[in-house]
Amino acid sequence: MRREPLTIRRIAHQVRIFGRRLAPIAAAASAALLIWHAAHDPTGSADMVPAPLVYPGAGPAAGTAAAATHGVPVAVQQAGLGSTIDVVVGRNDTLDRIFRRLALDTTDLAQIRELPGIRQSLDFLKPGDSIRLRHRAGEVNELTRKVSETQTLKVVRNGTGFEARLIEDPVETRIRVASATIDSSLFGAAESAGMSDTVALKLANVFAWDIDFVLDVRPGDRFTVVYQQIYQHGKYLRDGDVLAASFVNDGETYQAVRFVNADGVAGYYTPDGKPMRKAFLRAPLDFTRVSSAFNPHRMNPVLHRVLAHTGTDYAAPMGTPVHASGDGRVLFEGRKGGYGNAIILAHGHGITTLYGHLSRFARHLHDGERVAQGQVIGYVGMTGRATGPHLHYEYRVDGVYRNPQTVHLPGAPPLRGAELRAFLAAAAPLVADLRTEPGANAPRTAAIVVPARPGLGAAPTAPRR
Repeated sequence: MRREPLTIRRIAHQVRIFGRRLAPIAAAASAALLIWHAAHDPTGSADMVPAPLVYPGAGPAAGTAAAATHGVPVAVQQAGLGSTIDVVVGRNDTLDRIFRRLALDTTDLAQIRELPGIRQSLDFLKPGDSIRLRHRAGEVNELTRKVSETQTLKVVRNGTGFEARLIEDPVETRIRVASATIDSSLFGAAESAGMSDTVALKLANVFAWDIDFVLDVRPGDRFTVVYQQIYQHGKYLRDGDVLAASFVNDGETYQAVRFVNADGVAGYYTPDGKPMRKAFLRAPLDFTRVSSAFNPHRMNPVLHRVLAHTGTDYAAPMGTPVHASGDGRVLFEGRKGGYGNAIILAHGHGITTLYGHLSRFARHLHDGERVAQGQVIGYVGMTGRATGPHLHYEYRVDGVYRNPQTVHLPGAPPLRGAELRAFLAAAAPLVADLRTEPGANAPRTAAIVVPARPGLGAAPTAPRR
């Protein structure tokens, strides 16, 4: 009985010795087999690895890490035979950096950049842009990038070098008419009508000279908007310009139609050709609330005594942009007593506006500088005598305080002559579209799509804000 365990131990010891002697032979056989496969199938695993997708900010280190994760050398991924690489441009990327990062031939890039008329389309890169590169062992065969919504640049290698062409990819403009009645907010009503927030903001900008969308909008107000929607290959891309709009505010109806004049400048006018644009905006910031209106007998919340409130206070989050309410120049910028950080703009004809309690000023703003209506001049804060973040806004004529919400605002000159006739002809069908607004007993929202008309919205509207 004692010999049996001893015999088992001897057999196990002999097996271990045999295993150690056999291991080098097995390893050599495996290596030989791998070498044989590599010699008879040189493109095997490399071609099965997809070309790397380069994300914004992904440099060589990121590519190396990705390759190491998959167990494939970076050069094989980036320079495989007949590879296609989709590159997403990162911050501070240039084509030269991209080519070097992907181990592509920079001589090819130099030849491509020498092609007439395409350098601007090649060199102007923005983060997020896409570039597709087809190459063979680092030699570029094709480069494709979308240079605009309607054009794609394609560079292809031919027998003598490279050739480039711009491929047109047109979009389709459709016109949509949407109507809604406000229950609680403009945005809520816009959503119920199937409108985007972008269109709602454009609608507010159209009527910003007549309606203070902070103070004046109330439940029961209603609107109709005629606006563009942009499609490509039947797919919705984005919303375009507001072509016409109607807004009923507290029983008063305002209507506006977009018109591009002979100089290519777009603006909004009443149906009889009077400009919607006034010399001043009713409110110098977007969609906040009025925390304290103009009041010559208001109890000051800080000093606790009756003190005239000579402007309008707009409560808003810290850092909300503040816009110049009209064209003018900077008369004062700095610290001004209870106003805290303040800006005073001079607009001519004895009119000045003041913006107080700012957290900071817009960069490069200084005394004497010209500013345009809608330009950002500062940001909401609570400097000076303020109990919370808000903008204090004043409107003065020859030094006399006027109520910013009710003061008469002078307008631009109306259309005349040939321009007026051209406007009236273009405006008639759009004003007819505004009549699609539902009646009092109709559903609260209505939206229809009508065919696009050629020639409408030919020039983009420059943003006011």
